[in-house]
Amino acid sequence: MKQKFLFPYLVFFLLILSKFSYGRPITDQAPLVMISDGVHDFREETHIYLSQDISSNTCTESYGFLPCTTNVLGNVFLIVVYGYLMFLAAKSLSAGSEILLQILGPGIIGGLFLPVLSSLPDATIILASGLSGSKETAQSQVSVGMGLLAGSTVMLLTILWGTCLIVGRCDLENSVAIDQKDTKGFDLAGSGISTDIWTSYAARIMIISVIPFVIVQLPQVIHGTPPSRVAVLLSLIVSICLVVIYTLYQIFQPRIQRRKLAYVKYKNLMSGLLELLKSQAVGRFLNDNGEPHTEVIEKLFESLKNLDGYITAKDLRALLIGVHFEEKDMNIDEAVARIMLDFDRSHDSRIDREEFVRGITKWLRKAKHYATQNDHSPKTPRLLNDFHQRTQAEQDLLVENSDETVERVKNPKWNTLKAVMMLLLGTAVAAAFADPLVDAVDNFSTATSIPSFFVSFVILPFASSSEVVSALIFASRKKIRTASLTYSEIYGSVTMSNILSLSVFLGLVYIRDLTWNFESEVFVILIVCIVMGLVASFRTTFPLWLCFPAYALYPLSLLFVYILNCYM
Repeated sequence: MKQKFLFPYLVFFLLILSKFSYGRPITDQAPLVMISDGVHDFREETHIYLSQDISSNTCTESYGFLPCTTNVLGNVFLIVVYGYLMFLAAKSLSAGSEILLQILGPGIIGGLFLPVLSSLPDATIILASGLSGSKETAQSQVSVGMGLLAGSTVMLLTILWGTCLIVGRCDLENSVAIDQKDTKGFDLAGSGISTDIWTSYAARIMIISVIPFVIVQLPQVIHGTPPSRVAVLLSLIVSICLVVIYTLYQIFQPRIQRRKLAYVKYKNLMSGLLELLKSQAVGRFLNDNGEPHTEVIEKLFESLKNLDGYITAKDLRALLIGVHFEEKDMNIDEAVARIMLDFDRSHDSRIDREEFVRGITKWLRKAKHYATQNDHSPKTPRLLNDFHQRTQAEQDLLVENSDETVERVKNPKWNTLKAVMMLLLGTAVAAAFADPLVDAVDNFSTATSIPSFFVSFVILPFASSSEVVSALIFASRKKIRTASLTYSEIYGSVTMSNILSLSVFLGLVYIRDLTWNFESEVFVILIVCIVMGLVASFRTTFPLWLCFPAYALYPLSLLFVYILNCYM
């Protein structure tokens, strides 16, 4: 494995060395008996020529020694080599981050370093496109950075999104994907994937992340003039603030998830107990006005109280045996403790008549409020059934699957050192070859008369993105859990591109006083992010046919940019 990993670097190292070749010229006038006493009047080739069709234009070697060329085939070769090196850098950063995540857990690592490192290859290419050369050179090359920014977003939300849907498809039953069951094949409506509710939240956050694009483009939409430095600076400030907010959200997300799950378990406890008590009550809990029926609740207390006239924890434990709390990921002791906490207001470890009526009334009003939010009449006798079904479905979307076990990392010190070395190597390679890659794209654009934006839009996202392979591997496991992780990673990568990579780009534009003329690219990013974000925000099951609209957005985005550039 190590040999395969080092082989591309060895090949490129030999290519660099091949540049330094010296020779002694042989002329017709030279006597045949002459014996060479060393190098005489050597000639140095400054480029590696891959074709005899050499343009009259000249190219500048990156760092003064990396090869460059001005012909089409030569630049194609260099784009492939540099792009592959950037891909290896992205893989090294991703692998190192995942090892640290396993050792140190989420928190700072998962919330701060992982998102930043995943965007590092894109950020280095964007920096390279705007830092080198004069202002005029930076203005012409910065379109490479914008092409990468737009291309990464569109590729992840169209090609990768649709491919993961095909690879991870399972049979749909009752609008939910069944884990590892794929008997319907390519049934467009009967197969698909399901995700948890947190994936929908990630999609909504992705929609919010386009706000900086809206801010920087708003002056041109309103006044028809390019954005001023003030608009660029304001968008830069907003994007940096969003980076900070998103990072904090990522850090505290595990805690938020646990609190949300605890609240849903509490609602499930309410629905389970109310369902049980409804079967034992004489009459309905709610009267014709939709208010709790006090007399029915009092009669229910009389039937449940012990000989002392109270309900204790022991009585509750006997009552709750038939609720099957193991199916709700909650044990009976935890349920009893929660009920006593809600009902026993006098803290004497027993529930009297008044406390029981007050507690049941409070729970019924919560259930009625939940039903009213979902457009159900509080008078309907199906209110408790509806409340029970909805809370159970909500817990199914939030519950942490226990089948996804995390193995403890052996020899954490060595693996930490290994992860740090991989991160350093990935960072160094990305920083070293970002500028040569941008130059190769720019030279290819000049040689072919194809705008550099389209070259970077189509090619560079595949070179700088490490999410493609990992996302497809996760999706192929065909589970709701892994599908959720896959699409959360896609939406998270797009979010970081929209705020972190854009922050780098806006900083370049502002510091170097470049002109912002990327309205078509911004519109494409907005359309794709909003459309795919809305699709993923309000549903958790995606039938297979949705892959076709997703795929169609990719060529439509290119066509849209081309039309806007031609007629705007």
